[in-house]
Amino acid sequence: TLVRRALDALPGLRFSVSATTRPPRPGERDGVDYHFVDDATFDRMAEAGELLEWAHVYDHRYGTPRPPVEEALRAGLSVILDVDHQGARQVRAAMPEAVSIFILPPSIEAMAARLRSRSTDPEAVIERRLARARAHLGAVGEFDYLLVNDVLSSAHDRFQAILVAELHRRGRNASLVRRFGAAPDRDPAAP
Repeated sequence: TLVRRALDALPGLRFSVSATTRPPRPGERDGVDYHFVDDATFDRMAEAGELLEWAHVYDHRYGTPRPPVEEALRAGLSVILDVDHQGARQVRAAMPEAVSIFILPPSIEAMAARLRSRSTDPEAVIERRLARARAHLGAVGEFDYLLVNDVLSSAHDRFQAILVAELHRRGRNASLVRRFGAAPDRDPAAP
């Protein structure tokens, strides 16, 4: 939800559609929600270096196809990835300039209540997801930003504030530095 709202509100952002070996859920579309691939295709992509990151998650594999990310970055866009802490580590290793945001639940109890209120997973799956979430929380200190997803509207505002600040960093706006910073008639005393 946070990512969808940010993509709607902020120009210049793209979302990276992950590849997965899991079957589509009802209503999911290939190439929109995920790139649904078989095990052999995923193996080939991983071996060929076509995945920026990948991991086993809940009996299936998920990964970020590298070519669309690199194409978007070359076009001057910023790309949002939705990855776990393992994926974030791999992305940082491949692209140290990447900015990481850890979306935290208000508490494990609140996360459990959210999962149960969906009524989409059996209790065993929910318990496995909660155990995995507890393990992920140990990596919280590795991320650039920490965001508690408590009240959706507030979390949304804070998420977008992080994105807006990062999108406006000098290092991401080299064309503006060239255009205005090198102007011959610029007054060096001007702010």
